[in-house]
Parts: sequence; structure tokens; C-alpha cells
Amino acid sequence: MDRALVVVPTFNERATIEPLLRQVLAVDDRISVLVVDDGSPDGTGALVERLRGEDERLSIIHRSGKQGLGSAYRLGLHHGVERGFGVVGEMDADLSHDPMDVPRLLGAVAAGADLAIGSRYVSGGRIVGWPPHRLALSRGGNAYVRAATGCPVRDATAGFRMYAADLVSDIDVRSIASEGYSFQLEMVLRAWQLGARIEEVPVTFTERRHGSSKLGRGVVVEAVARTARWGWAVRRGRQIPRHVAS
Repeated sequence: MDRALVVVPTFNERATIEPLLRQVLAVDDRISVLVVDDGSPDGTGALVERLRGEDERLSIIHRSGKQGLGSAYRLGLHHGVERGFGVVGEMDADLSHDPMDVPRLLGAVAAGADLAIGSRYVSGGRIVGWPPHRLALSRGGNAYVRAATGCPVRDATAGFRMYAADLVSDIDVRSIASEGYSFQLEMVLRAWQLGARIEEVPVTFTERRHGSSKLGRGVVVEAVARTARWGWAVRRGRQIPRHVAS
């Protein structure tokens, strides 16, 4: 397995960040973790700094204030590519994603996948703790993406994934201006248009027990609008429009 960097964006995740980091770093000594913290008032960044003294594979980038998930992923994934990691990936800080599933995603990349997605919506995947309306929104959103663009991925909004570093370079992650779910969607669609091998690995997603979801109405509206635009381009045989990230 190549050296892998897992990017974990944080904002007020003090309650779960320590167990998450300890579990991920214990999986394999070739795995490193980069936390991108948006100035968490609850001291998440300070806690990670303390933990960083215990393991050189842990690093952190401190940012001033909330700058968005998309910008955190752009920064973190590019950081990993620039530093020579063979695989770069992402997961949530709230333990919704099981650290014990990390080796399965990395194994899929090692076996030839360019992108391995921890999927809730393929056989064997499931969600624990979501109310019916939240599940319907997520399933409906993914169905809308497939219908609008033709991309066959079942869980294009998943935030648990591992990329071959070469694919991130080919996509040019710094050109992705989308935020929230739209970032995940745009990365999947660009990978698909490039002919990347995408594998969905079934995982169990467990609703967070601490803190609050960062999902807001604006994130959903952005995803719906951008997907419509991307679908229009795909149906006309074009590459989806590029944006300039700030």
C-alpha cells in the first residue's frame, strides 16, 4: 500500500476528534492524518496540537473562522499530493465514518481503483440513526444526480473516500470551487468524465452523537443548481464547467 493521507475538516469537534485520530492512526503506520480546523471555538485545534506531539504522522492546518468544507478539502487534498502521498482521502470528524473501514477503501485503491467511495447505497451499505426525511433527502438527491448527469455512482455525495493521488492531480482539485455536497459531486463527476475507475465500498454510516450537522439549506440549493448545470453540459457531450476557486 502507498503512503496515505486522510484529510479531516473540523469545526467544534472536540468531543470526537481524539478517538477518531487515535483509531485511524492505529490502523496502519503508513497512514497519516491532516486536520484542517476552521478556528473551532471549542478548542478542537488546541487538542489536535497536543495529540500532534505524540505522533509525527498527525498534522494540522489552522484557519481563521469558517471557510467551508470545499476549501478545506481543496487545501488538504492538494497538500497531500504536493507532499508525495500516493493516496489522499477524506472522512468526517464526528465518527459517522468507522475508522475500521479505512483499510477497505485503501485496499480498493491498492487493487486498482482510482477512487474508492465509502457508499451507503450499494448492497451491504446502510445508515444508522437518520430520521426518514433525512434519508429521503439523501437518497433523492443521489437519484437526481444520476438522472441529471448519467453518472452511475450510487452515493456521489458521500464524504468518506480515497483517491489515487494521480487522479487528484488530473482533476486539478484547486479548480473546484464547489462547497459542501457540491464539492463531493463535482469531484465524482470530473473523475467519471476522465474515465477513472470508481469503486463503491459498502459502509455503515452512523449519525453523529455529539455536536451538530453542518448541513444547511444553502448547501442543498447549491447542489441542486450546480447538478442541473452539470447535467446540461454532460448531455451535450461537454466537460462540466470549471470554476476558479478563491
